[in-house]
Amino acid sequence: MKLIVGLGNPGPEYAKTRHNIGFMVIDALARDLGIVVEKNQHKALTGQAYLGREKLILAKPQTYMNLSGQAVVALMNWYKLQPVDLLVIYDDMDLPPGRLRIRQSGSAGGQKGMKSIIELLGTQEFTRMKVGIGRPEHGAIDHVLGKIDDQEAALINPAIMAAVEAAKVWVLDGAPAAMNKFNRVGLQQGLTGNSSGGGC
Repeated sequence: MKLIVGLGNPGPEYAKTRHNIGFMVIDALARDLGIVVEKNQHKALTGQAYLGREKLILAKPQTYMNLSGQAVVALMNWYKLQPVDLLVIYDDMDLPPGRLRIRQSGSAGGQKGMKSIIELLGTQEFTRMKVGIGRPEHGAIDHVLGKIDDQEAALINPAIMAAVEAAKVWVLDGAPAAMNKFNRVGLQQGLTGNSSGGGC
């Protein structure tokens, strides 16, 4: 069994904001798998599916970003999962819009949802997938909580679909295979190229 968590903030006022890219990937993955993520469970909305023989739990914490660890740890305890069974998906300002970066461990890097998960889980040793939103010159908070504009959407929407495929590769073939294939996803239409930016 695998747990795939997308980070974001609940509520319509946060829909389509850059900080909710994790939710967007979970919704896109749910559509791909033919399920809905709407069951209230352990401070999260969840849905269940199978990919091959692997059972998946998809989750969107409803605690607000800063307390994401509460939902993640509760779900992992309920399903008796280990850190190796966890994939967390979230936005990253250190990556340009359209880029993906998958890592098997690392610090929170200033991302408060990840900080909460690491603190409550007691380890950094779990897979995370970062989707680039770019870093503004000023106003980081306004940037992450701002709506994705049309120009960004042309880059971010293909990245969300690439993230869906990367999550499936992670489930079926493991983190190294997903890293090898998707850490080189380029800025346009999911084409490959040299990765840049980043940091955990």
